[in-house]
Amino acid sequence: MSEALNGRRVLVTGATGRIGLVAVRHLTELGALVTTLSNAEHPDLKADRIVVGDTRSETDVAEALTDVEFVVHLAALAHPSAGTPYDVYSINVVSTFNVLAQAGALGIRRAVIASSINATGIPFNPHEILPAYFPLDEKIPADIGDAYSLSKQNDENTARMAWRTWGIDVVAFRFPHVNSVDVLQQQADGARRDPRGGLREAWSYLDARDAAYAIELGLTAPLSGAHTFFVAANNTNAPYETEALLEAFAPKVPRLRRFIGREVPIDLTAVRTVLGFQARHEMELPTLPLEI
Repeated sequence: MSEALNGRRVLVTGATGRIGLVAVRHLTELGALVTTLSNAEHPDLKADRIVVGDTRSETDVAEALTDVEFVVHLAALAHPSAGTPYDVYSINVVSTFNVLAQAGALGIRRAVIASSINATGIPFNPHEILPAYFPLDEKIPADIGDAYSLSKQNDENTARMAWRTWGIDVVAFRFPHVNSVDVLQQQADGARRDPRGGLREAWSYLDARDAAYAIELGLTAPLSGAHTFFVAANNTNAPYETEALLEAFAPKVPRLRRFIGREVPIDLTAVRTVLGFQARHEMELPTLPLEI
């Protein structure tokens, strides 16, 4: 049990989402007193205090923040097609600003927010673009072509502003596709049949249980400031060597180093060294010869 969270009140927004449900369960198992704020009820949501409301509402967020010491902000429209571009962008950025601004003004010292690999703008970009280089890292140039990716990039900007304004430390995770092991296995089966489709996401994935573990570390690690971390499983979801994938599908994209076996072409140095994160739930896949 994490002594840092045992008996402490944590607000989780977006608690009925894929990451949220697992994160609430994980934090509760660590002894945290969890308040949730979601826009609807969910039969699987078990928390110490459940608030149904809107993360854009100053009143709803203020109610949810009562006695809270830590914040996990996951609420968002999580895909460009989840609404109109206006809705996707405005709901996401206003929610993040509202939650962090109120938490900061209350003197809450730590928040974790869900950014996304899409803060790079690459996966959903309507143009035929590729990353500037591999492995992806926190400094890679962005090329934004959709409202969701723009919202995630600006959520990271909001985190930096909140820290500078109120001194609240914020950890933003650039999550890849996060899901249950069954869904991730289906995705891996697709990558086996057609590996090209995973290129712009660097064939990355994360088990929802590992996302919850990363959130725990983000809440408890000894750090200050506003930090952005890529987080992912150590290996790809494609049963082929990473070097073979990159040579086949991105031969002109510079590689800053070579990759061993199925190593994910994302630089995870920061999340490993600053937070001590290592994925604990990885898919066991064979390594097959790549035939195109």
